[in-house]
Amino acid sequence: MNDAAIHTTAHTTAARGATVSALSATLTLAWRAMLKIKHVPFQLVDVTITPIMFTLLFTYMFGGALAGSPGEYIQFLLPGILVQTVLFMTVYTGLGLNTDIQKGLYDRFRSLPIWQPAPILGALIGDLFRYSMAALVIIVLGLILGFRPGGGFGGMLIAYLLVLLESFALSWLWIIFSMKVKTPESVMTASFIVLFPLTFASNIFVALETMPPWLRAIVSHNPVTRQTNAARALMHGHPAAVDVLWVVGTSALVTAVAAPIAIVMYQRER
Repeated sequence: MNDAAIHTTAHTTAARGATVSALSATLTLAWRAMLKIKHVPFQLVDVTITPIMFTLLFTYMFGGALAGSPGEYIQFLLPGILVQTVLFMTVYTGLGLNTDIQKGLYDRFRSLPIWQPAPILGALIGDLFRYSMAALVIIVLGLILGFRPGGGFGGMLIAYLLVLLESFALSWLWIIFSMKVKTPESVMTASFIVLFPLTFASNIFVALETMPPWLRAIVSHNPVTRQTNAARALMHGHPAAVDVLWVVGTSALVTAVAAPIAIVMYQRER
């Protein structure tokens, strides 16, 4: 073999063996996740139409009965609807992952010379973009309907980021679950079984004070209640240190435990 052939072979081997940086691979796959929204616009329905529908229905159908008027009720409801909307959307991270695994796409990713957690992190970052859009839609709609945050822009921003933080942590749990079941339908069914009791047995729609003592004791320990308390207090400018620290601490703990488990399970997935 002459020198030119050896050089060409060595160059080809090196090029094939080159590993893309972790950051580059993650951002590329995050962009892929966002492009899926562009090519399948129906995915925007759960980001826009569903939050708008929930907010309008609860504000105008129950506002008069629960708070005297829709204008009064939206002050109480909006932070809770924000929490509910983003929590329900976290299941789509696991749903999308399970779908790609069943199609064999992640087998292809594992064969590439990239940082192996990149497909999961990329998909999660893309979904965080969706969560952000949903949260923004809720906030803008609330302002149009008369929501007036006593905590100003700063309080709303911190509440917004806090909801995204908890959704990021919860998404890791759905990623783990999605790798234990065989079909995307199983992920969706499990999400309803888990998220419906958590959100409706909370103080998203009604105040704790209106509940009987035994129910109040249960609801007050619901993690969704703690998240809603934090968002509501921040948006209205009330003291929120305890609930904020609780949300940050539990989110960090869930991420620290669930993320490594999810990545190991993904690498072993066959």
